[in-house]
Amino acid sequence: MATQFYIEEKDYASLKDQVVVLTGGASGIGLATTKVLLSVGAKVVSGDINEPPLQHSNLTFLTTDVTSWDSLLSLFDLARSKHGDIHHIFANAGISGRANYLESLLSPTTGKLLEPPTLVYDINLRGMLNTAYIGLHHLRTQSSSPTTGSLVLTASGSSFLPFGVTDYTTTKHAVLGFQRGLLPNLIEQNLPIRVNAIGPSWTETGLVPKELCQAAGIESQSADVVGKQVAVLMADGERQGQFIYSAGGRNYEIEQSVLLPAAVSTTGGVEVQEQEAYERLKKLAANFGVDKATKERQVEVAKGKEEVVAAQ
Repeated sequence: MATQFYIEEKDYASLKDQVVVLTGGASGIGLATTKVLLSVGAKVVSGDINEPPLQHSNLTFLTTDVTSWDSLLSLFDLARSKHGDIHHIFANAGISGRANYLESLLSPTTGKLLEPPTLVYDINLRGMLNTAYIGLHHLRTQSSSPTTGSLVLTASGSSFLPFGVTDYTTTKHAVLGFQRGLLPNLIEQNLPIRVNAIGPSWTETGLVPKELCQAAGIESQSADVVGKQVAVLMADGERQGQFIYSAGGRNYEIEQSVLLPAAVSTTGGVEVQEQEAYERLKKLAANFGVDKATKERQVEVAKGKEEVVAAQ
């Protein structure tokens, strides 16, 4: 059973003078988070395709397209050149659904079936992965490396609940999956980096106006509620591998208190759970040289990509 918890400014006041890089900072949850961080003296480097309606001495903005690798590299390079080390990353940029998998999209000229739109996957998933990857690179290699810091991901209530916006829901399941896949590796390598996620239910943003929620009889919450969750996940060094679900302004940690215990209890007949089995197999594989062969193959693939780019 998840227990509601409360957040006060003192819970994230330690973020003063810490450097945060975030995406999707021009509106909604990203903008609300920016305001929360600035209120306690954090230094924010914000990336978005739109400029935020906010100016502050501790806010640096760069027009950023999260579907562009070079654009994301530039955002982090700007943060490093202006502030030195980065302490926290908030991979937040996202859009609502675009694809309808029960509708046939046909070419007006050939009549052939067209591929469904993939923009939601490019922004919500690939953009998140690349933001996290670049952020982790800096946390691991910058001057005070490995930096004690954190990565916060924007998931959703649809990360674990049915929600009929198929492409959006798929990406938000994947966000939680990325956290679950990354966490054991951070622990194994003894890196002082934490990864957590937020999973807001209906939140008042440009996509979901408060008036619309009220007219539909849906309980909603202001975006600053979620911004404070992001801040406390960054500030609290004890929070690792958590997923904060929020609805109507109430905060619940549900990954460690509900979701994972439920998974273990419902598979109680399985003697060796997935991660433990993987660790056992990995140790055995190392003895047979499988790890070395895998790494060599990864290098070959990377070289192949570089050759293709060079040829272009």
